[in-house]
Amino acid sequence: MVTEEIAAPPVRARLAVTVAFVAHGLLGAAWVARIPQIKEHLGLSAGTMGVALLGAPVGVVAAVRFAGWIVHRWGSRATTVAAGTAGALSLVPLGLSWNLASLICSLVLMGGSLGLMDVAMNAQGVAVERGYGRPLMSGLHGAYSIGTLLSALVGSAAAHAGVPVPVHLTVAAAVLVLLLAAGCRDLMDRSIDDLPDPAGTAIDAASGVPGATGGAGAAGSAGSAGAAPGRRGSAARAARWPLIVLGVIGLCSFVGEGAMADWSAIYLRESLGTGPGAAGLGYAGCAIAMTAGRLAGDRVVARFGPVAVLRTGSLVAAAGLALGLLLGNPVAAVSGFTLFGLGVAVVAPVTFSAAGNVPGVPAAAGISRVTGVGYLGLLGGPPVIGFVAQGVGLAWALAVPAALAGLIVLLAPATATAER
Repeated sequence: MVTEEIAAPPVRARLAVTVAFVAHGLLGAAWVARIPQIKEHLGLSAGTMGVALLGAPVGVVAAVRFAGWIVHRWGSRATTVAAGTAGALSLVPLGLSWNLASLICSLVLMGGSLGLMDVAMNAQGVAVERGYGRPLMSGLHGAYSIGTLLSALVGSAAAHAGVPVPVHLTVAAAVLVLLLAAGCRDLMDRSIDDLPDPAGTAIDAASGVPGATGGAGAAGSAGSAGAAPGRRGSAARAARWPLIVLGVIGLCSFVGEGAMADWSAIYLRESLGTGPGAAGLGYAGCAIAMTAGRLAGDRVVARFGPVAVLRTGSLVAAAGLALGLLLGNPVAAVSGFTLFGLGVAVVAPVTFSAAGNVPGVPAAAGISRVTGVGYLGLLGGPPVIGFVAQGVGLAWALAVPAALAGLIVLLAPATATAER
């Protein structure tokens, strides 16, 4: 582990990046409990509201495409704070939305901010993890999950108390801006954003492609120009392949997470005939199990290694969900959704950690590429589940995440770089 690259005391840096992850969760879930009020206020149909909800994931996918370049230009510390602040401020026009267009624009801004912050804070997390010399990413993602749960509870309480949506979201924005300003001061400086390539290959920090720039690595190989292009091409291929596989792993996981959020309650209510209250237990069980799994995940990964943990967890997720769907009763279904959340809990943190440690690729560049592919699962997964459900029924459609969890078992060796 490269402890000398840490530019701030590890304990303070760890606390600061933990605050960033909590703030990201708080921000992403701040408005979720107020969606019904916003929909009613704007007079939107279910279908139109569904179109509006695409704004946030579209913003995320668009932003992460350029996140590597942005972090290279301004640093992950500045990007984390600036993107988080922009996302917090986007809550104000979101609460004041007066028509469909203003709502979509606000959600695109919020999604883009969340996407940039996601890549930058994960790059910080990789650097802190290197400084400590042991897994930490799962706990950081657990902090994110705690933030989402806390924000959802606060939003529900505000809605129950009749607090106007604009007031609630404006106060939330102010709190988040202050939290980021005070809590993220000890994020590490930009010296951690362009880590040296141990192979001595020149790296384009914006694209993450070895041999794309004429930096120090290129200068060092000037005396062997005839062989350099072949080495650079080989290094580029070697770096791209694990990023592609890691992106697929992330996509498989995010499809399942999106399906649990969007379809578990509908399955329990419409397919199994549960009451409105019980219908929400599926996602609640998944979310709680995922949070618990992430908080305990670092110790498990440190003991058994990322590959073994991902394989075991993905088997639990696939088998638990498949069995719950096959038994076809509410208790089995809720148990299946819960086991799925537990099984995939560490997939995202381990995958992001691995992406940040691919040899020859700066952490932010690797994470941005994997995040961009992975978030396609959140964007396209739920609509695909709906399309499949229309043809073969929702129970069979929800078997898709179980099958994708099985695919993670086969691809898990790509996460071995997380052990660096």
